[in-house]
Amino acid sequence: MSSQHPDNACLPPWSRGEVISGEEEVYEAYYAYSALGCEEVMWDAEGKDIDPDVVRKLLLAHPEFFREKRLGRDIFLTYRIPNPSVETAERKVLLETLEAIPRHYDVAERFYGDGKHPPVFEVILPFTRSHLELSRILELYRKIVVDTEHTRIGSDGVTLRDWLGEIKPKAIEVIPLIEDWGSMTSVEEIIGGFIESYRPRYLRVFLARSDPALNYGLVAATLLVKIALSKLGEVERRYGVPVYPILGAGSLPFRGHLSPRNIGGFLEEYGSIYTVTIQSAFKYDYPVEEVKKAVENLNNNLPSMEKPHLTSPLETVSKCASTFKNRYQEIIVEAGEILSRLSELVPERRTRRLHIGLFGYSRKVHGVRLPRAIPFTSIMYSLGIPPEFLGMRALEELDSAAEEALREAYRRLREDLEEAARYFSWRNVNMMLEGSDEIRRLLGEGFLESALPKILRDIEVTESMLGIRVGPKTLSDRRHENAVNDFLLFLLEGEVEEARKRLVEAARIRRSLG
Repeated sequence: MSSQHPDNACLPPWSRGEVISGEEEVYEAYYAYSALGCEEVMWDAEGKDIDPDVVRKLLLAHPEFFREKRLGRDIFLTYRIPNPSVETAERKVLLETLEAIPRHYDVAERFYGDGKHPPVFEVILPFTRSHLELSRILELYRKIVVDTEHTRIGSDGVTLRDWLGEIKPKAIEVIPLIEDWGSMTSVEEIIGGFIESYRPRYLRVFLARSDPALNYGLVAATLLVKIALSKLGEVERRYGVPVYPILGAGSLPFRGHLSPRNIGGFLEEYGSIYTVTIQSAFKYDYPVEEVKKAVENLNNNLPSMEKPHLTSPLETVSKCASTFKNRYQEIIVEAGEILSRLSELVPERRTRRLHIGLFGYSRKVHGVRLPRAIPFTSIMYSLGIPPEFLGMRALEELDSAAEEALREAYRRLREDLEEAARYFSWRNVNMMLEGSDEIRRLLGEGFLESALPKILRDIEVTESMLGIRVGPKTLSDRRHENAVNDFLLFLLEGEVEEARKRLVEAARIRRSLG
């Protein structure tokens, strides 16, 4: 599933500027299908302006391709919609999006000559916390979009169906996107409740990997996904309804480590997943032939294993995750505000509305506002402190049962940390430790006096307990360190634009903005 997550350091050759525009995103959908081999595109109506005529524009601009690969049968377009319970300023976009589905159907029916396969028939609901929210989406579509065709208008008794034509499809399917701790650990209640109410033939369940990392740290986010997958397996066995998991993963280890150069490792870690997001860094920060082969590999090999049935009790896995979450959040509470301010240096790659302000909802940990996951990751790497290490001192607190649960549930922890370790910069950290007036003004007392000592303890524990040595290992790694060192120096000198250039330079070297 090609997605529009803006984590790319490089720009695609067909982009006219640094920000991919709405019109370009229509072409991007075709590019993902035709050039990269993606079988699905997420059309993201959550927090960004999208082209409401995407289906018409795709079919008219590329008719030969879409006659061979039928939209809704061979390849798929899936909307991500706003959740009215969370995104209150944008909640009416939900209705606009649902009302567009019949229009897409009419366009495709005329193009293909029949209405056998609706071009859009699934929507993704973010922040799903209850099966009732899923029911509301289906009922909203049926009652407000479809059933209105029977409404009589005017004095002559004409119905909307008489005037506008029949509304199809008559029903859609909803994909819950599970993102927070409570929902991940009680996913069986959400999915089980929906199955009991609707008895679907199958169900796709979208598990977030990026925002949980932002909120709870690398290890806790990974363990949460494994807990959720294990519980989804139980749901499948209990109800006899196939469940097809989707995972939203970025290229860097902190956000899921799904990159063209880690396909084997990703399959080893998440091989029970049926669908994965191919985000912008995956698509545009690697040679295109390498990307095509990686997408083909995923299409051919997902899923490569059954849903995990963990031998360690889920209670133990959850307790282990909580330990790492607590240590991670101790740092985030102390550093969150400065990281939010610095995140404004990260260039935008898509036009978004979800920033703090009128159209904003913020990520918060213990009341501290955080940036979005991609700029957070970008800033941490740019400071020379990969966020993968935050909270790793929790390793010292694990008993033997928790250690075994961690080894079983997070198979490639060591490999993920070794990948991130290459981008740790002792030069930057030593500047922070010197505590000059400029450093104190830039990073603040809370970061330097409270967060930094904990981070250094995280590094010390990781090195001593896992045998991982942080710092550059190749010439490319050293170029990355030079770039992030210059980033910090330019910031201290007040040269913001030069600092931003070095931030992007480093991102290109590691092949992801954040």
